[in-house]
Amino acid sequence: MPLLWLIVIVLVIAAAGYVLGRSRALSSAGGEIRGMHSLPSYYGSNAMMKSVVPAFLLLVVWLIAQPIWINMSVSGMIPESEVAEGSNLGLVMSEVRRTADGIDAATAEGLMTQTVANGSDPAAVTAALKDAGKIVTNELTAPILAAAQEWRAEQKNGTLFMTIAVIAIAVLGLLWGLKEAHADFRARNTVERGIKAILIAAASIAILTTIGIVLSLIFNTIEFFSLYPASEFFTLLEWAPSFSGRGGASALGILPLLWGTLYISIVALLVAVPIGLFAAVYLSEYAGPKTRAFAKPLLEVLAGIPTIVYGLFALLTIGPILLTVFGDEGTGWMQGQRAVMTAGIAMGIMLIPFVSSLSDDIINAVPQAMRDGSYGLGATKSETIKQVILPAALPGIVGAVLLAASRAIGETMIVVLGAGAAARLSLNPFEAMTTVTAKIVSQLTGDSDFASPEALVAFALGMSLFILTLGLNVLALYIVRKYREQYD
Repeated sequence: MPLLWLIVIVLVIAAAGYVLGRSRALSSAGGEIRGMHSLPSYYGSNAMMKSVVPAFLLLVVWLIAQPIWINMSVSGMIPESEVAEGSNLGLVMSEVRRTADGIDAATAEGLMTQTVANGSDPAAVTAALKDAGKIVTNELTAPILAAAQEWRAEQKNGTLFMTIAVIAIAVLGLLWGLKEAHADFRARNTVERGIKAILIAAASIAILTTIGIVLSLIFNTIEFFSLYPASEFFTLLEWAPSFSGRGGASALGILPLLWGTLYISIVALLVAVPIGLFAAVYLSEYAGPKTRAFAKPLLEVLAGIPTIVYGLFALLTIGPILLTVFGDEGTGWMQGQRAVMTAGIAMGIMLIPFVSSLSDDIINAVPQAMRDGSYGLGATKSETIKQVILPAALPGIVGAVLLAASRAIGETMIVVLGAGAAARLSLNPFEAMTTVTAKIVSQLTGDSDFASPEALVAFALGMSLFILTLGLNVLALYIVRKYREQYD
């Protein structure tokens, strides 16, 4: 049974539980609401919650655990001879899953042939799947084909058992809720406790998701470093992936990518910080109420523009302008439209509202009494801004700049379109370079499996970028908390 239909069935059972629970509670009180402990809706909600919550909880757990269980069961069927040098069991299991999915897709589309159904000749099955458009990357072997057939069988049985178990739990929950649907039952208390538990679970999703992201990065990074030495990854000055065997002749140094990331981010901050800070000072200290009400939302519109639009703007507008000025017709420093300056300027424009909005809020938090005291001592407006307001707001402004730097380091589309894909160590801002995020995209683009080195290196890059941005965020929060001034 398709997953969508299973969810619909559970929801129908839950809806029936609400109606039956409400009517049963009313009947037990003789139709008199005043004789019931709780309102009728609480009795219906109690039956509905007992139907849907355990069923969906079982469904989620089953969907997570079933692939893990099948993978552990089927992987034992793979002989060591199938794990070629430079490969691993994960790659072989990926081939098993692709084969099983190809057979399932051919079956669903009516392309199932007798050859595929029998599965007696691996070469014939490979050819049949390719003819059906369900491409198998390699020639199948007998153990892989047998493992794929076992995978399909266990997945089919697991789905059947899951459907039966989920519907049974939903029905049992319905009966439990109906049994409690009598006038003396404290339905409101039960429902409120259940809602509180659901809210706690919802609040825990963010924490669990963060933990899951970190663990996935860690485990896949460890897997990559089992194929490629970590010492070379962090010390080589060249990025030239050519995966063959266990790393083969690849040169996978992250330093050129980190340099491109930091260089483009510095250029972006040199654009965003002065403009954003000056805009914040003007809006908070000089602009009138009408001007501020018009200019601030208009400035923050920049934050709502998709980054792909900034990338196109960098490629089609900023790049040609810089090429005209610094290209062969000008100074000759720039050889193409894609360069560090192209991406840095576009990214800086994107960060302007980020810096200006945070700085504006921080400057406005400085008490008016400090301004009045400065004016009372004879200081001008500009002197008050330079000597009183900005020093008082400086910790918050520094924190805003560091947060903007974290945003710049994690940007991808502007870099892909504006900076190019060349991984190099150079001080020339008019040369094409690339960043960690751009290489993560390129390594995960294509048909390479997530167990292959081509994909695993992206997790190592992502882990390095995660640690870098996390450090910047922690530093920003430390500066803000340690040096911020709190005013009454």
